[in-house]
Amino acid sequence: MNTGTIVLIVILVILAAAIVALIFLGKKAQKKQAEQQEQIDAYKQNVTMLVIDKKRLRLTQSGLPQAVIDQTPRLMRRSKLPIVKAKVGPQIMTLVADEKIFDDIPVKREVKAVVSGIYITSVRGMHGKNTAPQNTKKKSRFKQLLEKAQEKAGVGQVK
Repeated sequence: MNTGTIVLIVILVILAAAIVALIFLGKKAQKKQAEQQEQIDAYKQNVTMLVIDKKRLRLTQSGLPQAVIDQTPRLMRRSKLPIVKAKVGPQIMTLVADEKIFDDIPVKREVKAVVSGIYITSVRGMHGKNTAPQNTKKKSRFKQLLEKAQEKAGVGQVK
């Protein structure tokens, strides 16, 4: 055997070990996520709230209780979370919204929400009004330039 085949065999063995490790970690993460979902479902309750404000903030800037901040992993503290300030009954609370429903939450409107602890899992409007998703998301600078270039080139226009 020459050195080229030995290097190739070593690389293939390392790749196979990496794939096996990723599969194992994926299954472990899937089980953990299923347990967390069961726990969320066990504690969920319906709440009527007036949404005051919603933003994506870092955990340390969010206004959540210090106990919540201390329990989160260090890597998660830097990421931005969808934070909702809402008046629930007589008190104003800071809640964390699910990433999937954050855009659907209307601001300065009363909504019925399913809440599990400080986590909002779903939202629907009050008094028969449907809350349409608010597509106020700005386009990135790259997408704006790409659209301008396509308009100038005449790409995407139907003749």
